[in-house]
Amino acid sequence: MHRFRNDPTLAIPVFPGSHIVLDGHYIFLSGLTVTDIQGGEAVLGDIAEETRWVMRRLSRMLEYAGASMADVVRVDVHLTNLDTIHTMDAAYAEFFEEKRYPARTCTESPRLSGGSNVEITLMARQPEQNDTD
Repeated sequence: MHRFRNDPTLAIPVFPGSHIVLDGHYIFLSGLTVTDIQGGEAVLGDIAEETRWVMRRLSRMLEYAGASMADVVRVDVHLTNLDTIHTMDAAYAEFFEEKRYPARTCTESPRLSGGSNVEITLMARQPEQNDTD
């Protein structure tokens, strides 16, 4: 049975969707930009800081769902400018154990929500749990 959750620290989605969906095997997190995070506008334009802000929040969302970044198996990254990929990669890599990176796609999307320069979504393997929530 699917479970649908919203991160209580984020605004309720303005789109018809949930922040987090758990299906018993995987955790799916909706795409996130810094403009979705309170105060994130302060780092707009700095691709490394935007990436760190988003990755930290995604990490917290995984913890809320009972997982961690070590459980991540797939990531989708959207950049407004692929020329910034190396800077984004350096910040992104800080969140994973070296040589244990999840599968990833990175695309250029000329326009992201709120004027952000990076949007990241991910999927993680759900750790074994004993709850029946």
